[in-house]
Amino acid sequence: MKTLVTGAPGWLGTRLVEILREKGRQVKCLVLPEADDFHLRELGVEIFKGDLTKPKTLKGICKEINTVFHCAGIIHPRRISEFYKINFEGTKNILKEAIGLGVRKFIYVSSNSVGGSNTFRDRLMVESDPPRPYRHYGLSKYMAEEIVQQAFREGKIDTTIIRPCWFYGIRQPERQTKFFRMIKKGNILIFGNGNNLRSMSYIDNVIQALLLAEEKEISAGKIYWVADKDPYPVVEIYSSIAKLLGVSLRLYKVPVFLSRLCIFLDALIQGVGFYSKEIHVAGEMSMDITCSIKKAQEELNYCPTIELEEGLRKSIEWCRVNGYI
Repeated sequence: MKTLVTGAPGWLGTRLVEILREKGRQVKCLVLPEADDFHLRELGVEIFKGDLTKPKTLKGICKEINTVFHCAGIIHPRRISEFYKINFEGTKNILKEAIGLGVRKFIYVSSNSVGGSNTFRDRLMVESDPPRPYRHYGLSKYMAEEIVQQAFREGKIDTTIIRPCWFYGIRQPERQTKFFRMIKKGNILIFGNGNNLRSMSYIDNVIQALLLAEEKEISAGKIYWVADKDPYPVVEIYSSIAKLLGVSLRLYKVPVFLSRLCIFLDALIQGVGFYSKEIHVAGEMSMDITCSIKKAQEELNYCPTIELEEGLRKSIEWCRVNGYI
């Protein structure tokens, strides 16, 4: 039996494929027709050309598949409609194929945006909290969660939902590398005092959780928050990157109300169907977005082995080796 991974050659999907192949697993990848699949072919995986948003192109993709790791999604689109077309409709399409061909397990990679932000800094978000999706991205991921959960409740397929937080790690995309370059220049804006907290999810820690969710029967029908052991103050994240890059970080502190203004502008822009990555991210950077991983620890035996400094070191080394910074 094979494993299907969506979202490769993207960040999480590709890293998951690498680890599955290291374990000797047979892997099939759903890859967009125009995507560069050279590295995936080097890894010896089966390539299936298709598009999540075009159901006819997915026919037969789940034949002889035991587990689907659905990692594909869009975070920063040009238009709001893409959130729903890819994150929601795309999930519905691949889930239908998995059910139709008798896949045993469907593992969906969701997002912290389903939970929104913390109501109080000292209270971590937990799985039993009512969903508070943040903007259209969060809503599209929540809608996808709902159809995955419904499929389990109707007895059609075993499912598990994983909610990671701010990713970091090797094979990071350009948007993350750009952030490192900004810090390397020594100047970066910070909203307020930078003591707001963020849960971070080192990519290999996320993959550990995905594999445990596949292995553990108790995970059926469950949702799990997945992150590093403890949240980090934003100022610590910035200073750790600067330290590893060997630069002195000069933080330009700006009033928190400017971030709040970006939240307002983000709502206006998204309200007319468009999306600005810079304004959206600026709005989030003054928030506390933290979660408890206790449920994953207790039920899955999840144990995040890589913490902030080690994870950032690996990320920076990968960027240097590949000439990105």
